[in-house]
Amino acid sequence: MTKINKPSLDFLVSTLYISYINMSKAKIVERSMLKDIIKQLRGGGKKVVFTNGCFDILHVGHIRYLADARALGDILVIGLNSDKSVSEIKPGRPVVPEQQRAEVLAALEAVDFVILFSEDTPYNLIKEIQPDVLVKGADWKVEDIVGNDIVREVRTIPFVEGISTSGIIRKIQGME
Repeated sequence: MTKINKPSLDFLVSTLYISYINMSKAKIVERSMLKDIIKQLRGGGKKVVFTNGCFDILHVGHIRYLADARALGDILVIGLNSDKSVSEIKPGRPVVPEQQRAEVLAALEAVDFVILFSEDTPYNLIKEIQPDVLVKGADWKVEDIVGNDIVREVRTIPFVEGISTSGIIRKIQGME
């Protein structure tokens, strides 16, 4: 009779960790692949939701926003501003580099895909993937949301009062 060794706890933990990292990184997709992925998902009857942003220092406001956005459909795609585009919108930022921001977002359960974009706006990306629902924060008027002329449904989600990346940065700077 062959004796089978039980795997050690360290082995199991490291295997799970590697699987988790690989799964998260698989959510970060190239723009050229996303259109085909979305087409397949739509063929399976999935409702695609799209949002975009810098997501520089992730906080509870982001988490709630993304969970609410995900609840509007079956698949949540995030257009993530590249470092170049963030620095044009918000001088002195980002604090966290694009690949790290993408990995953190991809690790979230609510997020299905993350795609980086370098343009000033996500208009061309939205046009390429044609999401069913376009979501932005409630500080945007629907008519001012980039891509509102492309999609069937545009929704806004309220902010968590008193929580912002800029506020967190100011608080940290005041600790010096």
